Amino acid sequence: MELRIFTEPQQGASYDDLLAVARRAEETGFAAFFRSDHYLKMGSVSGEPGPTDAWTTLAGLARDTRTIRLGTLMTAATFRLPGPLAITVAQVDQMSGGRVELGIGTGWYDAEHSAYGIPFPALGERFDRLDEQLAVITGLWRTPSGGTFDFTGRHYQVSDSPALPKPVQRPHPPILIGGMGAKRTPQLAARYADEFNLPFVSVADTVTQFARVRAACQEIGRKPDELTWSNALVLCCGRDDAEVARRAAAIGREPAELRENGLAGTPAEIVDKIGRYAAAGSQRSYLQVLDLSDLDHLDLVASEVMRQL
Repeated sequence: MELRIFTEPQQGASYDDLLAVARRAEETGFAAFFRSDHYLKMGSVSGEPGPTDAWTTLAGLARDTRTIRLGTLMTAATFRLPGPLAITVAQVDQMSGGRVELGIGTGWYDAEHSAYGIPFPALGERFDRLDEQLAVITGLWRTPSGGTFDFTGRHYQVSDSPALPKPVQRPHPPILIGGMGAKRTPQLAARYADEFNLPFVSVADTVTQFARVRAACQEIGRKPDELTWSNALVLCCGRDDAEVARRAAAIGREPAELRENGLAGTPAEIVDKIGRYAAAGSQRSYLQVLDLSDLDHLDLVASEVMRQL
């Protein structure tokens, strides 16, 4: 089981806050630093100093870190056109020396779209657009050097593109797709994903959705073991109940609720719960860290949880 750090900067974080977490994650042996892609805070927090753009952040981290992998859970397909997004991700991959991963989804948070003037079509159209975006992005990246790429879709058309720049990772950076959609999500994952991720769901729901994606892979003749399977869960680890309660209070949650719905408790409790997800087929855990000032939290997990996995 590989452990990765996952942050939610829209809740209130500067670039320097994120850099501090990414560097500590790198120093303590976590495999990757991921961030959400949102432009508006959620809940009662202020969100100050305001949103940071996911790919601007990752470009900075590409130069300010050395070894840790970097990515998004999940870039919203509504935010960017597929051609420019392919250029951006390829450039950040070059800047990082080949450490970037692209998590991408339909987008779901309608309030952030209206807050920043971004069109937010109905869900069916968002899935159609995501499908075409994935075709364009992977098509551009896979086009041989010196060749050109064309695509004619309902929402996007590409004509005589030189398909540049190329990412360092070939044929392209890993693509993550996730979510609990029963039909189109598994179909898109089977066709395009290198990793399938489930955020904030139970072990039972993980078993159900992983089975749907495996079935979708088999329907198109793809081997399910070509994908990496992962979960994302909120983290609240403490050496004892008092430390768990302190960390839960810092993020406005209750210990009992976090133990039920996240990775919460002592290191032994967290190892046990990760084991249940591993038994369901999960190979990676994205640990959602909500208190970005608590770097000791990462130290504890690295020293007391990671070594047992």
